[in-house]
Amino acid sequence: MSSMDIHQILKYLPHRYPFLLLDRVSSCEPGKSIIAIKNVTINEQFFTGHFPRHPVMPGVLIIEALAQAAAVLAYQTDGHRVNDDSIFYFVGIDNARFKKPVVPGDTLELKVEFKRFVRGIWWFSAVAQVAGQLVAKADLMCTLRSSQTSDQPDTHS
Repeated sequence: MSSMDIHQILKYLPHRYPFLLLDRVSSCEPGKSIIAIKNVTINEQFFTGHFPRHPVMPGVLIIEALAQAAAVLAYQTDGHRVNDDSIFYFVGIDNARFKKPVVPGDTLELKVEFKRFVRGIWWFSAVAQVAGQLVAKADLMCTLRSSQTSDQPDTHS
């Protein structure tokens, strides 16, 4: 099980500020699971408007952070790194649930488990926790596609 600092994470994700939502990977076991960390601070751009007097991390960004952790796990499992030729696309989410708000000062622990790979689709089960308390969970799907063609997944359905 390997850990990763931010410099290593940047080799596996195309995301950059302000949309990179992982700070560290605590452990990654390719083909099995990953645990990643997002340190939530008041300096996050989204807190300016969500909500000014009661800052709460948007649920969709918690799901995006889980999807980014899933992408790192998929890249590690498949032996790829981000390049100009291919990219993992987030193509589906099922059973998303939000249990508690995430606020500045929280350390978001993102746990993603690889479930299966079928016909080009990667399936994951994901949970987000703060101090051992469940804050969100979802089943995620992603696919690896060429970034050089118009062969993009249909994300409008």
